[in-house]
Amino acid sequence: MSAASGLSGVPESFRAAIYELKAAETRSEAVVEEIPAPARLAPYAVALSAEIEEHMATGRFILLHDPEGQESWSGTFRVVIYIRAELEPEMGNDPLLASVAWTWLADSLAQHGVQHTQAGGTATRILSESFGSLETRVASNDVELRASWTPVDTRFGAHLEAWADMVCSFAGLPPLPDGVVALPHLRRN
Repeated sequence: MSAASGLSGVPESFRAAIYELKAAETRSEAVVEEIPAPARLAPYAVALSAEIEEHMATGRFILLHDPEGQESWSGTFRVVIYIRAELEPEMGNDPLLASVAWTWLADSLAQHGVQHTQAGGTATRILSESFGSLETRVASNDVELRASWTPVDTRFGAHLEAWADMVCSFAGLPPLPDGVVALPHLRRN
């Protein structure tokens, strides 16, 4: 169920979750927009994407809701995230990169006071080299994080803000101290 398509007939719990997401305040570097949600994972879902073009980072945030609950979730809501970013070559070869990516997730959730259970996921290092007619492409190093967790509370905006901060971390942007708001990038014509 898309948040933009109207909320009649939607359970109050999911309507409240959507309002929480809309009230979230994400960093200005992360351009967050609604995208089509997956249809078969839960009766209700909303999906958002984040792009940080200057730093070649992207992410997806999906909030799933099944009023009946799902045994594997141990709850009625589930957050599913994906983040991918291009890295400097020396970072992509770091054998601890996957562990660092998972640590960024744990740190961001903790920093935003996100209470959750059933967290799981994978972090992947990707080295791409091109050959033949594509050999002029520059080799790239990427990192991907796919994770999900079950929210314990209904502060869904905090879950979204934690994810958006993770996208910024993956893009190599420095964290902002508490109380500091990032200014938008200004461009001269």
